[in-house]
Amino acid sequence: MCGIAGFLGRRNNGNLETLQSMINAQVHRGPDAEGIFFEYLEDYQVALGHRRLSILDVSDLAGQPMTFEHLTITYNGEVYNFLEIKNELRKSGYKFTSTGDTEVVLKAFHCWGMQAIDRFRGMFAFCIFDQQTKKAYLVRDRVGVKPLYYSHTQHGLLFSSELKSLHCHPDFNKTLCDNGLQLYFQFGYISAPWTIYANTKKVMPGHYVEFDLVKNTVEEKKYWDLSSFYLKPKLLLDENEAVHHLEKLLIESFSLRLISDVPVGVLLSGGIDSSLVAAVLSANSSRPIETFTMGFHLDEFDESQYARQIAEHLGTTHHEQLCTAKDAESVISHFPMMYDEPFADDSAIPTALISKFARERVTVALSGDGGDELFCGYNSYILSDKRFDTIQKIPKNIAKILNLLPDPMMFFYRLGYDRYNRYLKLKSIMHLKETEDKYKFISQTFTQYDMNKLFLRYQNNTLNSRYYNQLNSMERMMLVDFKHYLPDDILVKIDRATMYTSLEGREPLLDHKILEFAAQLPIELKKQKYVLKNILAKYIPRSYFERKKHGFGVPINAWLKKELRHLVEYYLNPAKIKQQGILNADYITKLWHAFLKNKTNDTRIWTLLVFQMWHEKYL
Repeated sequence: MCGIAGFLGRRNNGNLETLQSMINAQVHRGPDAEGIFFEYLEDYQVALGHRRLSILDVSDLAGQPMTFEHLTITYNGEVYNFLEIKNELRKSGYKFTSTGDTEVVLKAFHCWGMQAIDRFRGMFAFCIFDQQTKKAYLVRDRVGVKPLYYSHTQHGLLFSSELKSLHCHPDFNKTLCDNGLQLYFQFGYISAPWTIYANTKKVMPGHYVEFDLVKNTVEEKKYWDLSSFYLKPKLLLDENEAVHHLEKLLIESFSLRLISDVPVGVLLSGGIDSSLVAAVLSANSSRPIETFTMGFHLDEFDESQYARQIAEHLGTTHHEQLCTAKDAESVISHFPMMYDEPFADDSAIPTALISKFARERVTVALSGDGGDELFCGYNSYILSDKRFDTIQKIPKNIAKILNLLPDPMMFFYRLGYDRYNRYLKLKSIMHLKETEDKYKFISQTFTQYDMNKLFLRYQNNTLNSRYYNQLNSMERMMLVDFKHYLPDDILVKIDRATMYTSLEGREPLLDHKILEFAAQLPIELKKQKYVLKNILAKYIPRSYFERKKHGFGVPINAWLKKELRHLVEYYLNPAKIKQQGILNADYITKLWHAFLKNKTNDTRIWTLLVFQMWHEKYL
């Protein structure tokens, strides 16, 4: 696991010192070593940098950037089936000097070109430069586990694992992106390809960007899409056959992710997904598994007792830590540097703390991310499906009447924010036809109504959606989450939190063989993780995991009203907000006063706080 950065373009567009600054900005991603490739080609220059966290082949033979004939790579990630690919390449005459996967990825590309990606099982983001064609390729894994940012300028291409590295280049532009701003305040994160900056993008999951050094052109191309597997005929499997086949895939996927030359552990929340990872690994590993859990003093947020019970049953070497408001503040102060753009998922707080805790004992940690999006695990899928049916039956003239009603903000706040928020979302989705659009609206932090009041100048930028009318409505919602919430919230959270502490995070449920199989399972076998529960029941008693679902959340609202109130009062100061000239200070003050009076699940103050902290750090 590593950090990569670089730039390609006209001569004298950045220099060796620029590249050094770019890789130094992400030393946390690779504290073990660094490498630089800097060459002039006629009127052009190629600068590739690398920071290394040694996981496989910790010797200098696996150092990067790595060159083979006309190809040079700087690579972040793990291709877990590299030994299988290596043997295949050997049959074609390739020889190897290292024992890691970087050389395999490079020579696979040399042998098969872009088709090599089809053979890779893993998580990766890399840049390969071809000196013969003077083209570079920015490649991101199928799901988007590993980040990859790029900025195309009049002089060339900049890229990096993290936005902060791009700041070091003189061509980087900090102009805010309207779409990025809108997405952040709607959902608390920014979906690819957008970023918070107007001239910078994320490489989309399952895509690669082809850059022509001579022509200074970029073209993004798709090489994999889970949607195509949802659209295939469903597998004709009964319950037992589905359990047998999926368990076989899980054992294979999880075992591949144990490959490491350094210690490995599991982040155990006590939920179904992480428990399944710990259970399968414990049953199929020759060495004891180390597990790590984060707990809270408030029972409604604490699952540590369940994790402890599961760990004892599996016989893992278990470690626990409690998260306090003081711990939370220590993490929140690092949010701008950790995420580089506004990111409001408050579960990033315990994720960062448990990553730091685990790093004291291991260098690699597996998690259970992805199970909800693949196996219909969120309660919102079933609840939304029922609500959408009900809303569909409401007469259209009722929707017109609701739109004519004046602002009911303060009236509804007397009844509670939750009622007010439901009212606004009801108004918003009554005129929508597609399940995807309805689901996006109910997931919003700030509704369109809020956004008009929040911004001093607001223009609604409608983002494109893809519709799959032939799919079950719950599968359509799962696809929305798989393409947006999973890669741009969940995986951003785990990657930045782990890498900030130099810990490699691995997500074994996101192996593409599992994804493709799950997409073709009938919804009855996936609903509320039915097939996963049947597999987990083979390893631990059902009573250990069949309970009300908890999120990996924190008592953020309680903290903001008490222990962390000083942060809100500093960053949401009306004078500070007015000086920025972006948000409506009077409206934010009303939200703050209403927030203090109500015991609600209003996440808007937290979302505003995170933005203000980021803005002060970078702008």
